[in-house]
Amino acid sequence: MVEIGTFNKLQVVKEVDFGVYLDGEDLDTILLPKRYVPEGCEIGDWIDVFLYFDSDDLLIATTEKPKVAVGGCAMLTVVDINHAGAFMDWGLPKDLLVPYNEQQKPMEVGYSYVVHVFHDKNSDRIAASTKLNHHLDEEPVNLELRQKVDLLIAGRTELGYKAVINNRSLGLIFRSDAFRPLKIGERLPGFIKSIRADGKIDLLISQSTLQGDHDLGEQIIRHLAESGGESTLTDKSDPDDIYRTFKVSKKKYKQALGSLYKAKRILLSAQKIQLIN
Repeated sequence: MVEIGTFNKLQVVKEVDFGVYLDGEDLDTILLPKRYVPEGCEIGDWIDVFLYFDSDDLLIATTEKPKVAVGGCAMLTVVDINHAGAFMDWGLPKDLLVPYNEQQKPMEVGYSYVVHVFHDKNSDRIAASTKLNHHLDEEPVNLELRQKVDLLIAGRTELGYKAVINNRSLGLIFRSDAFRPLKIGERLPGFIKSIRADGKIDLLISQSTLQGDHDLGEQIIRHLAESGGESTLTDKSDPDDIYRTFKVSKKKYKQALGSLYKAKRILLSAQKIQLIN
């Protein structure tokens, strides 16, 4: 089935001076303008194309890759505003519309926002929305505890950070589980921490916390063994350096070091930590 707002593999059925026409099945033939036609293309060839509506609201094909497709979420920048709404740069000649009724708050030119892209079947147009909770599930859909997921940081709340999960659901990363400041629009791997009684999803960005402090201690031991028995990553180190190596907060790292020191598995000083054989 041919879908608007995504990539489709379509067959060339007609050549004209200004491009080629592709078989769009129920959508009739669709023009691929000449500038996008691959060299040596002939009738019968199959081409991967993205389908969207041009400035005349006609369905058209392109081989260019947009920054996001229908069903996806991304952080995009507003480049224009008029009576219809805000227009965002999504990497195609015609900018992406965010109607006024799909704006969580009034949007401004030059600012970037996390949006969900959808095909509005009523108006038959591709549009975007900052009202993520209107388009995404706030309850688990094919999600399980400890499952690894892809996250897009969508906003800040009093409790922490709102995140899009696998482009389908919304969840929350509590500030205490973030370990470092997160940027709106940042993509990173995460894990399902818990699914509450009301169906809301809590998230983690560190598998180490999910597995417990004991596993973090074993990670530190392996890190030392692979580093010749010592490391300059101490409890005095910069939190960012700790996070880059172990994906945990400085507090968690210090706790793990303390447990290893008490167990007489490491020597600890301000300059370095050493493995005790």
